[in-house]
Amino acid sequence: MAKLLLLRHLESQWNKENRFTGWTDVPLSQEGIQSAKNVAGKLVGHKIDVVYTSPLTRNKETVRLILKILNKENLPVVIDKALDERNYGELQGLNKDEVKKQYGEKKVKLWRRSWDKAPPDGESLQDVYQRTVPFFKKHIEQDLKKNKNVLIVASHNSLRALVKYIEKITDQDILNTELASGELKVYEFDKSLNLVVR
Repeated sequence: MAKLLLLRHLESQWNKENRFTGWTDVPLSQEGIQSAKNVAGKLVGHKIDVVYTSPLTRNKETVRLILKILNKENLPVVIDKALDERNYGELQGLNKDEVKKQYGEKKVKLWRRSWDKAPPDGESLQDVYQRTVPFFKKHIEQDLKKNKNVLIVASHNSLRALVKYIEKITDQDILNTELASGELKVYEFDKSLNLVVR
């Protein structure tokens, strides 16, 4: 059986500052870097054959730190923009609490968590799904079919899009799906890519 491991990147500087990050390329926070050992510990005992991540520094740096700690620096790493965070448009760089005061908590939650509501000039989760899932089907599912264990290190909404696809979560229920920084989800598939364990 093939394993798929989904890992959200370690805390970034803008996560720490409670700012919308999106496509802005910010580094990990010191706390994020310091948490790498604990997060890497979640992967101990899991065989990994290939790693996928996005070009954003916070994702690549998480991969680098974790593979170094696990002494797996020779693993192949595939980097692709399809796994980037959603574009938060006009909200990028703004403080989340200030944005809630300006637009109201309900509207901001819809922008951040709903299926089809996009922030001004940004992407909805549906938009992210339409670039992330075809990439997953074309590349990662092929690895899983070859019985390879795959680690994906990515951002919150690219991972939420994949979780929606894998777990067949409805457009309504995806509103309640979140992954914390450094959170790991593990799936196992049979040879026909039927989900066996989640």
